Amino acid sequence: MSAFAGKQQEFLFRQLLDYKSFTYTYLLADTTTNEAVIIDPVIEMVERDCQIVKDLGLNLVYAVNTHVHADHITGTGEIKKRLPTCKSMIAQISKAVADIKLKEGDVIKFGSHQLEVRSTPGHTDGCLTYVWQQQGLAFTGDAILVRGCGRTDFQQGDPSVLYDSVHNKIFSLPDNFRLFPAHDYTGQTMTTVAEERKYNPRLTKPKEHFIKIMEDLKLPYPKQIDRALPANMVCGVF
Repeated sequence: MSAFAGKQQEFLFRQLLDYKSFTYTYLLADTTTNEAVIIDPVIEMVERDCQIVKDLGLNLVYAVNTHVHADHITGTGEIKKRLPTCKSMIAQISKAVADIKLKEGDVIKFGSHQLEVRSTPGHTDGCLTYVWQQQGLAFTGDAILVRGCGRTDFQQGDPSVLYDSVHNKIFSLPDNFRLFPAHDYTGQTMTTVAEERKYNPRLTKPKEHFIKIMEDLKLPYPKQIDRALPANMVCGVF
């Protein structure tokens, strides 16, 4: 768990880990109004997340997913049961169940802060990146990982589309923007636009080379996909 405190404690940021699926969950809040947003919660960690919200005296207004995950079940539905004022969010194009459907250019407001919604398909057609311009952060889901990117061999994946998404919607951010992915399997917690533009072993290649890299990965079938996808299409609640 890590925390950043803004100028005069105006915002709160927590990065939380589900150590089984290596999923990062992010809790963001305006510490003046106590309005908060949680990104990519995991069903097994709902008790932890709700307890943190309670301990910190936050009003969780939105539970948001970056996309329909294939490696874990979302915690959004269970969070809503415990915190009925919280509303779920996901990409409209995903056709998954949620209270609010998001699209390119939408804004998620919490207190005096806001997240800009950018459509970054390629891993799935409903992948969204949430940009917190005020703090120079972006939550990239699986579109770009630390020195990597999400796979493109299932769930509407398309390496050409992913390449364009990253270069047009993420690499176009200022170099010093910090990028926080949905997962990491090597113990790294974040990266920056400048680092990935320079060091990402896949996305620094020409587009044709990147497509070939992704097509030749031959990755194993995701262990939880048959359980996770149906659940995540209905907000994690059967």
